[in-house]
Order: sequence, then C-alpha cells, then structure tokens
Amino acid sequence: MPDPRSYRPRTGDIPTQPGVYRFRDPKGRVVYVGKAVNLRSRLTSYFQDIGNLHPRTATMVTTAASVEWTVVNTEVEALQLEYSWIKEFDPRFNVKYRDDKSYPWLAVTVSDEFPRVMVGRGAKRKGTRYFGPYSHAWAIRETVDVLLRVFPMRSCSNGVFKRSQQVGRPCLLGYIEKCSAPCVGNISAEDHRRIVDDFCDFMAGHTAGFMRRIEKEMYAASEAMEFERAARLRDDLGAMERALEKQAVVLGDGADADVIALAEDPLEVAVQIFHVRGGRIRGQRGWVADRMDEGETAKLVEDFLLQLYAGEPDAIPREVLVPALPPEPVVFEELLSDLRGSRVQIRVPQRGDKKILLETVARNAGQSLALHKTRRASDLTTRGRALEELQEALDLPDAPLRIECYDISHMQGSEIVASMVVFEDGLARKSEYRRFVIKGQDGSDDVKAMHEVITRRFRRLLDEQATSTEVNGENGPMLVDPETGRPRKFAYAPGLVVVDGGAPQVAAACRALDELGIDDIPVCGLAKRLEEVWLPADPDPVILPRSSEGLYLLQRVRDEAHRFAIAHHRSRRSKSMVESLLDDVPGLGEVRRKTLLKHFGSLKRLRAASVEEIATVPGIGPATAAAIKGAVDHNGAGGVAVNTATGEIEET
Repeated sequence: MPDPRSYRPRTGDIPTQPGVYRFRDPKGRVVYVGKAVNLRSRLTSYFQDIGNLHPRTATMVTTAASVEWTVVNTEVEALQLEYSWIKEFDPRFNVKYRDDKSYPWLAVTVSDEFPRVMVGRGAKRKGTRYFGPYSHAWAIRETVDVLLRVFPMRSCSNGVFKRSQQVGRPCLLGYIEKCSAPCVGNISAEDHRRIVDDFCDFMAGHTAGFMRRIEKEMYAASEAMEFERAARLRDDLGAMERALEKQAVVLGDGADADVIALAEDPLEVAVQIFHVRGGRIRGQRGWVADRMDEGETAKLVEDFLLQLYAGEPDAIPREVLVPALPPEPVVFEELLSDLRGSRVQIRVPQRGDKKILLETVARNAGQSLALHKTRRASDLTTRGRALEELQEALDLPDAPLRIECYDISHMQGSEIVASMVVFEDGLARKSEYRRFVIKGQDGSDDVKAMHEVITRRFRRLLDEQATSTEVNGENGPMLVDPETGRPRKFAYAPGLVVVDGGAPQVAAACRALDELGIDDIPVCGLAKRLEEVWLPADPDPVILPRSSEGLYLLQRVRDEAHRFAIAHHRSRRSKSMVESLLDDVPGLGEVRRKTLLKHFGSLKRLRAASVEEIATVPGIGPATAAAIKGAVDHNGAGGVAVNTATGEIEET
C-alpha cells in the first residue's frame, strides 16, 4: 500500500490558481478526480496525518501513488474539465450516479426526412429529440396512441416504412387515420414536418396556444357549415384534453424546472428528479449510488448536477430546485447558463407549491433508497457474505446468526426509553423486538441507561434458562412455555450484541454482562459519525471497508433500532402530554383518559377532533367532550410544541 508521503508534491510547487487534479494508482489508473478554487489549499489537505482524514479519503490517498493537476482560468472551466475527466477515466472513488432502472424516453427522429415517434430506452442519439423520461412505458404509449389522432405522424419502423413504399399501400395506421402515410406519398415531407413540429411543441408543454387554435378552427368550421371537419376538430380537442389529464398540474405558474431531492445514509445516496415542463410533471428518474467520499448534501448535489447536465445541454431547464445549494452556486449557474444558452437559476424553495413538490420528490427518494436496501438485504448470498465478514472482522467464534441491537432515546432527559431489535440470518425478526422504559434515572446519561437495559434483558435470559427441561436425555434451556406452547421472550442468547454508540456504551454493556456472570456473548458498538465499529477493551475502532456487506448489515440493524426507539419515545411523549393537559378536566378520571388516548392515539389527532367526535368515545358525554376540547385548544393556542422525533421547538 503506497505511503502518501512518498508522492506528496512540495507545497511551493502547487499553484494557487483554480484547477482540476487527478490521483493515480501504481498502475497509472485514475482513481479520483477533483476540482479546487485553490489547488495548493485543496491538495495539501489530502497529505495531513492519515488519522485525521475521513476513512474513505484515507483509503483513496493510500490507494493512489501519484497526483497531478491542470490549471485553468476560471471555476467554470474547472467544472467542465472535472466532468470530462470523470466521464473519460471513470475513477473508482468518485460518486457515480447510475439509474436504478432504465427509464423509457419518448423520442422523435427529427433528423430523418420523415421523422418517426417512438418509445425507447438507453443512451441518447444525435439527431433525435427526446421527451421524458417517464416512469412507465405503457403510460407514454397510451398518450402517443391518443395524440396520433391529432398529429398523424409516422410511428412505424424503418422496415415497415420501406415495405409500404415498395408495395404502394400504407400500413394499418394509415388506414385508420393515425398516420398521414408519407410512405405512399399521401403527404409531402414539408407538410409531415409541420405535423412533427406541432407534436413536439405539444409534448414540450406549449399546449394552451395550440388548443386555442384548434378550438378557433372548430368554431370557424362550424360557422362555415363544414360540420364533418368541425366534428373531427372537436374529437381532436377531446383527445388532447385526455392526454393532458394524464399529467397533473403541479406548478401553477407554468414553470419549467427540474426538482431534485436526495435520501442519504453514510454508505449510499438515492436521488430522485421530477422533470416539470409547463407546470406539469413530464418525467421522473431515480438513481442510487455508493458514497465514495465525506461530502455533505451540498457536495452530493454538485456532483449530481455536473453528471446530469454537463453532457446533455438540451435537457437543462430554466430553473433547478435542489435541497441544498452546491458549494459555488453562482459558478454553477454560470456553467449551466452557458450550456443552455440562456439564464438558469438554482434555488432551494422555501415555501409554496415548489417546496411541497420538493418534499414529494424527497419522499420518493426515501422510498427508492428503502426499496434498494430491501432488495439488497433479501439476497441470500449477500446475507451469508455479510455474516461471514462480521465473523472475520470481529473475530467471533461463529457467524452471528442472531444479532440484537440496543438504542436509547429521550428528550432532554425525559421519557427515557430503549429498544431491542433482532435480526436472524440477516433479516429483521419483528416479533422478537422489545421495548424498555428506563426507570431508575432522572437525567440523560445514555451510558447508565445502556447498562440498565442490558442488565434487564440478560437477567431475563438467565431466569428463562434457569428453568430447564430434558430434551433427548439432556438438560437444556426451556425455549417454549409448556403451558401456552409459545416461545419464551428472552430465552434465546444472541450471537452478537450491537449497541448504538462508541466505546463508552460498549464498556457499559460489557460491565452489565460481567456483573451477571455472562462471558460468552460478544459485544460491539457502531458509532454513527464515521461508522466505526468499537470492540471491548480495544483503544482503536475497527474500520470495515465502505463496500463491506458486514458494515451494511450492522448499519441496517443500528438504524432499525434507532427507528424503533424513536417511535416508542414519540408514543410515550404524546401520551404524557395528553394526560397532563387533561388532568384538570372535571369528571375525567384515569380510566376515561386512557380510553380517550387509545381512541385518538395522539394529542395532534385529539386537538383536530370536534366536540361531536370526542363525544363518540365510550364514557364521554357532550359536556365532558366540550371541556376536553376547551382544555386542548387552550393549551395549544399561541404556545409552542415540541417535535418529539427531533426535539425541536415548534410554534403552534
């Protein structure tokens, strides 16, 4: 493995101008491409102490054997050159966004003498105008089928077109008037080109003017008593309206924009983009990429915009809506404006329809990432490899077929809870999940809380195993309750205990096990900041490769424990808030408070309910319902509320 000091350039030799740099491995292959406003400042940051670098950056600089750079005049030129080199060298440590599936395009071969409309996938070709991409090929085929009635342009393949020319008869579409049949000379190339141009304008979003024109022609034909032509135009108008109904208006100002959102975790990032043209969603795309460096959301946005638009200037809209501005937004706007030939804005929407649409795209990105993780986790071979990697990396005696993970959740020391999630054979076993309420603490000491929950869980294990039964002549733990036939809750010992946190949490868990006399259950901790794996009595963490399936499994287990703990905390917090608000309501005792809470589930739903809806709860009369409504409205008006998921203070 190369030592970065062996190829570190002298600081004085590195220029201070903008430029682009390349790291190469010992075989001369480019492993990373980056740009910098100041090359000296950026490159020297890579050659500091390895321990101070992010693990992924440290892996990159120890993989590389040399570095070189190219000075440019402006930051815009640096962006362009960075994209060109990434495309040319495909470096392994750069984030590469790849489609999570092949999305269909609507293509018009405008360079042909008689342009053809078709639905296709894959790379774009010169001389073809593209619309989309779209989520489903069947949806765009239905739209094209409707619009061919209005725009009877060619849609047949080259083979069908040539065969019709040879036999002198059009195909079926020509007979049913969904093609103007240029193959047999029914229309000239110029007239067919005008139909194609109208179709492209319509698909590009210029629909209002075209529909007004058709409507005027329809009324004019009617007044001239050309009723057949008027009926035809009426049907054309209806066909266009049906096509437009498939595309909902999402931006009332008729904007042309690309709306981009990300869902990320320390290992992967999912990107979703909605293409909005004329205020309507014309297409959607999604990518999932491995995270190769420590860049935050702004850097991920920059990488994505560069790869999305630098090679496709025709696809750049007037406005790009993103969750975070790239590090140099003005430079990026200048680059995109030069490529498009007109002004391009990059903005983070703050309110209104555009913010709502960005939130919708973000939900799609989150679902895409979750689906990707689910598909990856369902692979039996991958799960087996993950367990083997954990066994080897953590020096376990056996593969951890049962993994238990623990997490603590609270808000400023109140309502402290813990979660226990179970994964067996790499898959979540939700029937084995358990929740704990931390009882013996008033503060927010996560270490003490972890010690308590580990003690309680494994004391139950010892209690369950103390009741033994004879199986095939041997004594063993009674894993099934003889009275109910159900498995005992805590009778199974895990192959690995994972705690959410670093060395202090691991030490607390080990101390709890030692106090119980348990010495055969391995423990590790996963620290979220750098995804470090901590082992007992080990001063340094274990750094698993970022592509490791074992690390991916640990991350999924930890995230699931965190989600489960947050849900439990939110539920208890909501219950305590409801109960405190209803303490002073006359005639409302503990039993009816619990009935009320069980019926509505949360304070938010109770506050939104009307007096009549509250009165439908068993045991709650109209007078009591009115008092309850007054109590929750009075306490909620003009005050503040606490987001129990994040701990943030929000106005109500």
